[in-house]
Amino acid sequence: MADTIKQRYISGTSLWTDPLKYGTEMFEVFDKPYADPVPLPLVNSAWPLATIIALYLLFVLKLGGQLMARHEALQLRGVLKVYNIVQVLYNTVMLIWGIHLIFVARPYNLSCMTVLPQDHPMKSTERTLSYVYHLNKVLDLMDTVFFVLRKKQRQITFLHVFHHVFMAVTTHMLIRFYGHGGHVYFICMFNVLVHIVMYGYYYASSQSRNLQESLWWKKYLTLTQLVQFLLMFLHCAYTGLQPNCNASRGVIYLICTMSAFMFVMFTNFYISTYIRPKKGRSKGKAQ
Repeated sequence: MADTIKQRYISGTSLWTDPLKYGTEMFEVFDKPYADPVPLPLVNSAWPLATIIALYLLFVLKLGGQLMARHEALQLRGVLKVYNIVQVLYNTVMLIWGIHLIFVARPYNLSCMTVLPQDHPMKSTERTLSYVYHLNKVLDLMDTVFFVLRKKQRQITFLHVFHHVFMAVTTHMLIRFYGHGGHVYFICMFNVLVHIVMYGYYYASSQSRNLQESLWWKKYLTLTQLVQFLLMFLHCAYTGLQPNCNASRGVIYLICTMSAFMFVMFTNFYISTYIRPKKGRSKGKAQ
């Protein structure tokens, strides 16, 4: 991808001088072979995920609301219990597996984690773990579908939808152009840990309304996510500062930018959800 941009710069092609040619050359990057030669379902072509994302957005932003307008909200209590348990177990397995790979098998230099070569004995493990992580990001889209079916429209925020779509698309693109694993692994472990706590909370809150109201630690889920994005940013920044590290600079810049953006978005969510309402109640009591 970087080579394509460099060639375009040398040739003098730009968005302003020849927008049609520029756009055509931009898409030439998708003609490049996949970074990992092993084809896997959902990641050996962009079309399956693109179709899933398109159907997801169509349902959660339009068709789902129209459908549920004619029906009562579905409780889905049993379905959600199973779904949340599956998510907790799924993420727990990934966390244990990832910790074992990074800290026990230790195929990486932790200060500069690069994608393992194809002939490395741990390559199949790296590939499989990366792949199941991507599948989990696709599975996460069901969160929003359940919100629609339960008529929880207030929870279908821009941040929620953007985050889910971004994670599914980004993990696919990283596998497509960067390959499986590398320093992305380390930051994925932060995300997996947060999801274990998050879906554990969802499971506990689904038991009953009284229990849901008694779970005082809901707001700390958002704080945990903020810590996650901060650690992701710091890890990528640290990797990028290593003078002899050949980890992809494009991936480092992408994750640093994404982490900073998500940190700002989740901070805004935390303030608007947990701080401003409290100030409003305090003013009301004072009056």
